[in-house]
Amino acid sequence: MASANREMAVYCFDTLVSHYNDEDSPPPAFDDANHPLFVTWKKIVNGGEPRLRGCIGTLEARRLISGFKDYALTSALRDRRFPPIQPKELPFLQCTVSVLTDYEDAEDYLDWEVGTHGIIIEFTEPVTNIKRNATYLPEVPAHEGWTKIEAIDSLVRKAGYNGEITEAVRRRIQLTRYQSTLFSMRYSEYLSYVKATRGLVPAINGTSKPFS
Repeated sequence: MASANREMAVYCFDTLVSHYNDEDSPPPAFDDANHPLFVTWKKIVNGGEPRLRGCIGTLEARRLISGFKDYALTSALRDRRFPPIQPKELPFLQCTVSVLTDYEDAEDYLDWEVGTHGIIIEFTEPVTNIKRNATYLPEVPAHEGWTKIEAIDSLVRKAGYNGEITEAVRRRIQLTRYQSTLFSMRYSEYLSYVKATRGLVPAINGTSKPFS
């Protein structure tokens, strides 16, 4: 079973930098395997709390190398909640890679633990019978300081349900819980890693100066 690691985060940065330079990215330095995965980009400005700039992944297992390459770009450039990340933002970026494991069907919508489990909810709206689904990675409810019910209600909204969230609505939920490993890396750490392992520092658009 694979775990998220530094080389996966490096590969995501490599993929984004290579995209800006319109060139092939260096080969990954981790073993391939089949797992669901997510790539999260956050931006750190003036030493403040990292702010989300993009987060997209897949709940279906796929090859890690092609998956991280695809979702590094998709989450950076095509998360519809945010404008595409620009090259000038690189010095402020933090990349988090998540590898998802241990999927389990829960007994009910409360059968999970904040800080341990990620959750996937599926339900049908009471009146329209429209099917809804959404997920939160394990770190999200813990970071927000939510109770289980607060996390569930937020996830119901994320799924697109705009009606009143009652206990009857919550009991319609089929919940799948999962766990994940994650690794976070800031751009400055990426530059240091590349300099130490490759003897060079990435530059953008053919310049000799890195974004640092």
